[in-house]
Amino acid sequence: MQSVTSSGSSQRSTPRRTLLIIGGAEDRIGRSVVLKRFVKLAGGRHSHIVVIPTASSFALEVSEAYSDVFTRLRGGEVSVVHPTTRRESGDPDMVAALDAATGIFITGGSQVKLAQNIVGTPVGDAIVRAYDRGAVVAGTSAGASIMSRYMISLGEEGLTPRQRASQISAGLGLVEDVIIDQHFDQRGRYGRLMSMVAASPNLLGMGIDENTAAEIRDATVMSVIGAGAIFVVNARNAITDAPDARRGAPLLVSGAVVHTLPTGSTFDLQHVELTAFVERHPDIEGAVVPAKVRAARSTSSSAAH
Repeated sequence: MQSVTSSGSSQRSTPRRTLLIIGGAEDRIGRSVVLKRFVKLAGGRHSHIVVIPTASSFALEVSEAYSDVFTRLRGGEVSVVHPTTRRESGDPDMVAALDAATGIFITGGSQVKLAQNIVGTPVGDAIVRAYDRGAVVAGTSAGASIMSRYMISLGEEGLTPRQRASQISAGLGLVEDVIIDQHFDQRGRYGRLMSMVAASPNLLGMGIDENTAAEIRDATVMSVIGAGAIFVVNARNAITDAPDARRGAPLLVSGAVVHTLPTGSTFDLQHVELTAFVERHPDIEGAVVPAKVRAARSTSSSAAH
């Protein structure tokens, strides 16, 4: 019988777990910086990408759009898993497709649909398994919210946090102790995220702008890519009247620590602190602004002259 000669050769290396959490409306027709990063993390030409359009009311169109862009970005095989009920989420073929995936992409739409049809089902369990074995799991908009243990499924928008202005549902739990909101700047969701962390100060609030992504490695190290920024709020030592405020009343939140993290930021989620920053703003216009927007600006500039 062959003996083990070294601990290094006898131990299996732990796979790196990677999430790509996107704030929605990511560039699909220009340089597609965020989606290109997903394809690379999934294995490029050797990837097996599974698109989950369950949150969308236009699942067929959404599936075709992402399949086209992943093919354009030189991804490998692309397939679709689309359970429309909890019963369908037990389909062995769907589970097998996810078990073979190197990258999983959950599209936008309704968070409630995802909570109802995926969380706690065999399909949901397969997504968690894929993450644990090293497949990259990405989600945009509603697909971003479902990454956390608890997600904002409904809520009022605006800058002022108000008591009971939002509703939470169970998510996949791929990232712990964080609650995620998306379309953050564009839809003015500061207030509802603050109200969530005021009521549950053990949770970090994370608001992600459109065409912006948090790449989270091993649940602790977050890098920011894309056109906007990520807002992180830590209310663990804040003073709040959340236990006493009436429904709809403005909330007191005093002493929360906020971080606004543009592309080039690296952030430690465990210690809640910035660990590195590389200034990248000079290149951001050409890198992440969609081609249609750049073309419209160019046309307007030419007309003005």
